[in-house]
Amino acid sequence: MKIMSTYSVKIKEYNHIFKDTIRLYRRAVDFYIDVILNEWDSFLLCPNQNKVVSLAESYSVTSKKRPVVKYDFGMDFYKFPSYLRRAAIAEGYGKVCSYKSNLKNWEILDPRQRGEAPSLPKSGYIYPAMYKENTFNRLDDLHAKLKVFYNNTWDWITVALRKTDVDYIRKHCFLRKECVPTLQKRGKQWFLDFAFEEKVKLSDTDIFDQTILSVDLGINNACTCSVMRADGTVLGRRFLRLPREYDSLKRKTDRIKMAQRHGSQKVSKLWRLACGVNDDIAVKTAKFIVDTAVEYKADTIVFEHLDLNGRKLGSKKMRLHMWKARYVQSMVTDKAHRLGMRISRVNAWGTSRLAFDGSGKVLRGKESSKTKGNYSLCEFSTGKIYNCDLNATYNIGARYFIREIIKTFSATKRQRLLAKVPEAVYRSTCTLSTLISLDAELHAEA
Repeated sequence: MKIMSTYSVKIKEYNHIFKDTIRLYRRAVDFYIDVILNEWDSFLLCPNQNKVVSLAESYSVTSKKRPVVKYDFGMDFYKFPSYLRRAAIAEGYGKVCSYKSNLKNWEILDPRQRGEAPSLPKSGYIYPAMYKENTFNRLDDLHAKLKVFYNNTWDWITVALRKTDVDYIRKHCFLRKECVPTLQKRGKQWFLDFAFEEKVKLSDTDIFDQTILSVDLGINNACTCSVMRADGTVLGRRFLRLPREYDSLKRKTDRIKMAQRHGSQKVSKLWRLACGVNDDIAVKTAKFIVDTAVEYKADTIVFEHLDLNGRKLGSKKMRLHMWKARYVQSMVTDKAHRLGMRISRVNAWGTSRLAFDGSGKVLRGKESSKTKGNYSLCEFSTGKIYNCDLNATYNIGARYFIREIIKTFSATKRQRLLAKVPEAVYRSTCTLSTLISLDAELHAEA
């Protein structure tokens, strides 16, 4: 598997000299967007990216064999670097392809429901890649030369790079392949975003020999993890609560509510403080999950497939709005892939509502007289009190194993197994007891 990562290196001293370069590059992209839109029938016949670039240059770049062209690029972009021109062609072609695809989908829809047509593409807020030897040359670890547009011409300038950024790259990225950097602006500062490429081999352990880490991400508690085997054996359990961080987040969100209640409009600073604590919770949660997976040598980390779209309602809508479940899953995915672990997601419906022992639905919160309104606990129909998040992790892991085990068999054997274990037919009703029953049937047939 190929993994791409990016690290930003701050450019010292210069703050305004790159503006003209960015402006010209965006104008070049707009120029080629117009060319490709006008000649779209010809570009449709191009089999690959190289043919697209060649065709666009045949329409816009003069040469000895081609002294006159239909669209003269050099008239408005004198001495424009050839690599940047080709990057602008590729960027423009991608935007036009996206526009044509969206337009085709829009035309298929019912005219009474489809709304307005997609707008024509524009360059937008894009930044150029600084290609080596053409627009970028590294002089040493802390200095580089960039070819930029200033004083009405394209020329080289020497820029100094921040030492802490260079030291980080030297320490953590020395085994990775360095790709061309991209010139980026964040706030008032300019950066070179270096992309790094590495190849890793993901785990290919047989499903019956796998060890997985099933994770239930919570709103009030950071996460609950269970380590499981294919026969339903639970090897370990881990809880991450972060009470100090959640208490700090609650204080900050309460201050925001109070400020809004009194009509204050300037709450951006309060929101920044709350988001900072929220990001810290997400980072610590992702680190805890990966560290647990490494401790137990897990082959796969299993999450719920969470649908977080739509409007948030209820008394905890602010907490739901700030819940960084996707951010945590994204960070864990990046970390796990680098360590050779796989990531999987299962149906989230009923993982907390169904008891792992197959006794049916559980009672939570005010539904149960024993839990006294505590939503972190649940009551089984047998009267047993259990941790609700831990119950969910068992069901999450079981659903992963049931899906992967059933996929390995032929259609005939699959139907025979599902006839003996009917709860496994629908993934939304599978629990840990279903996995144990399935494992028993497999051993009985062996």
